[in-house]
Amino acid sequence: MATAPNVDEEAVTHPLLSTDHELYLRRSSTSNVTSQVAIVGANVCPIESLDYEMIENDFCKQDWRSRGKIEIVQYIFMKWTLCFLVGIIVSLLGFFNNLAVENIAGVKFVITSNMMLARRFWVAFAVFSVYNFVLTLIASTVTAYIAPAAAGSGIPEVKAYLNGVDAPGIFTLRTFVVKIVGSISAVSGSLLVGKAGPMVHTGACVAALLGQGGSKRYGLTWRWLRFFKNDRDRRDLVTCGSAAGITAAFRAPVGGVLFSLEEMASWWRSALLWRSFFTAAVVAIVLRGLIDVCLSGKCGLFGKGGLIMYDVASEEITYHLSDVLPVLLLGVIGGILGSVYNFLIDKVLRVYNLIHAKGPGYAILLACLISIFTSSLLFGLPWLATCRRCPADAAEACPTIGRSGNYKKFQCPPGYYNDLASLIFNTNDDAIRNLFSHYTDSEFHRSSVFIFFITCFFLSVFSYGIVVPAGLFVPVIVTGASYGRFVGMLVGSHSNLNQGLFAVLGSASLLGGSMRMTVSLCVILLELTNNLLLLPLIMLVLLISKTVADAFNGNIYDLIMKLKGFPYLEAHAEPYMRQLTVVDVVTGPLQFFHGIEKVKNIVHILQTTRHNGFPVIDEPPLSETPVLFGLILRAHIILLLKKKAFSPNPALIPANVSKQFSSADFGKKGLGNEDKIENIALTEEEMEMLIDLHPYTNASPYTVVETMSLAKALILFRQVGLRHMLVIPKISGRLCHF
Repeated sequence: MATAPNVDEEAVTHPLLSTDHELYLRRSSTSNVTSQVAIVGANVCPIESLDYEMIENDFCKQDWRSRGKIEIVQYIFMKWTLCFLVGIIVSLLGFFNNLAVENIAGVKFVITSNMMLARRFWVAFAVFSVYNFVLTLIASTVTAYIAPAAAGSGIPEVKAYLNGVDAPGIFTLRTFVVKIVGSISAVSGSLLVGKAGPMVHTGACVAALLGQGGSKRYGLTWRWLRFFKNDRDRRDLVTCGSAAGITAAFRAPVGGVLFSLEEMASWWRSALLWRSFFTAAVVAIVLRGLIDVCLSGKCGLFGKGGLIMYDVASEEITYHLSDVLPVLLLGVIGGILGSVYNFLIDKVLRVYNLIHAKGPGYAILLACLISIFTSSLLFGLPWLATCRRCPADAAEACPTIGRSGNYKKFQCPPGYYNDLASLIFNTNDDAIRNLFSHYTDSEFHRSSVFIFFITCFFLSVFSYGIVVPAGLFVPVIVTGASYGRFVGMLVGSHSNLNQGLFAVLGSASLLGGSMRMTVSLCVILLELTNNLLLLPLIMLVLLISKTVADAFNGNIYDLIMKLKGFPYLEAHAEPYMRQLTVVDVVTGPLQFFHGIEKVKNIVHILQTTRHNGFPVIDEPPLSETPVLFGLILRAHIILLLKKKAFSPNPALIPANVSKQFSSADFGKKGLGNEDKIENIALTEEEMEMLIDLHPYTNASPYTVVETMSLAKALILFRQVGLRHMLVIPKISGRLCHF
């Protein structure tokens, strides 16, 4: 949770606590050993922690006491208003994302299909490849040169933030814009990447930008916004933004809320649940209205947009005990495949990191090579499939020319269609819709589905990690759907379940095996398929696949977080931690301040350490024995130095000095606006003056006794969302050794 820059790498796995003599400061200190954008080859940069704890110094206490009922109502009203704004903005962005992808990719497939109809196959391949190449070049260039933090899914970054880690650049306006442009370009360029992960990151960016508490640069200094200049409220808003992102990607409001609860947030409460649900509901309502507009044909090539991909609400699903065995087998194999998928991505990302370390030019070159390889496969593989005669009872036009559909003509003569092209020469959303479709058991040949499964499995592995915004949800869904449909073909008439249902269960099994979520994935799939009758089977598959995969490795997002160097505290303590006390793992020396401290000493400690919190100790004559007064943050000390809140008199600072400050001054600044000690200019005379730290110190920090078990301290540290924890001796008199 708590981090500080420029700390040696051993701090990641060894000491978690710091000490000097008998007083210890709990700090989880970690260096970003691979950088938060290691996968795109950025330089190592420091990671900061977030201060979720309420600061209780004299100014904040006075501010709370002075708040009337009107200000309290304003605060609550602004919380709900910001959630509403997040929902509106994210829903519009999600709709725009789908609309742009469907139209940009749709134009590409229409042009290519027209070339194919004219039997100009080489020209069609050239158009298809160049179109994809240009889109990939755009996505990789803007990502590599403008906002490297926008590369990848974004879910690991948001998850780390909600766990208390603030990596530079993950929520900036630049990252937000590049995430949108890059995601649209990458998905439209036929790369096997998803848009759900980028939508989660986009939703979190919207929430973080709105929750900065205003901006002096843009004149947004409304007094109401000052309430949100703290990490606690920003964290809550980012949680709502991540839920809105999943809702916008899949139109699954309940699934989005559960996804934030199960996978993203480390800290949850009922009030946050209500606001997350409200935000997701706003997204769902707005999307429903916008989709109704598109269904009237006013959105170009935008069709269903992948938001309800398998509508089986009117279908009566019946299954018997004999159907459970193939479903169990589906879950077991899905768990194994999911763990293999995670293993391969881990290895590929390590190799890509070596390439990206050479510079952005190499990263862009790698992305372009992957694009050329992908285009060659997508255009070349359908030639391996034989043309199939159009069914007489087809529910749609056969063959399908240009637009999305189940019966792609490709190179086939009139009256025939290419089943592999219907899957592979299509957008990911349309491919999933084709695989999920029911009453189409004879539509695809077994070999075509198997080729599509192998292609998706490895293309998704090699496509993730290049320098473009890329999600994993949709690639895993489409890969799992092809795997499930293939199993359904093998089972054939021995099961009462049709192949479309096997495709849905295959997606569930691979999602469970790779991402290791259960409740949220189950609800997301139910909202996608719009059929509650699938609930028992999806629950069974998810539980089995997750259990099997857990025996091999961790979930995909945790693996990526480890690769990116994000320190992350798990929710549970290891068994060996019960045998250790907090005093067993401390290290020193601890840097602390006296209640009245010389400016020179403060500046020296700030310049020679990167700690973000310092104990404040009172010693004689201020107290009979050394006593812990509280904890003061680095940012607050720099603020005192910046406003020159010191005096040559060792007595307490006069009242007029304290009047320079208000509680708003101790609020956290916006993203990237923190003051640094290097920017503070002080004279020799000022360096000899004294600062009374008492009014600015948090007098009630979380403290534990030295005999507390490490496991108990870890649970308290994570569940409360702490950045610092003070470890004090069991016998207070021992403080005299200071």
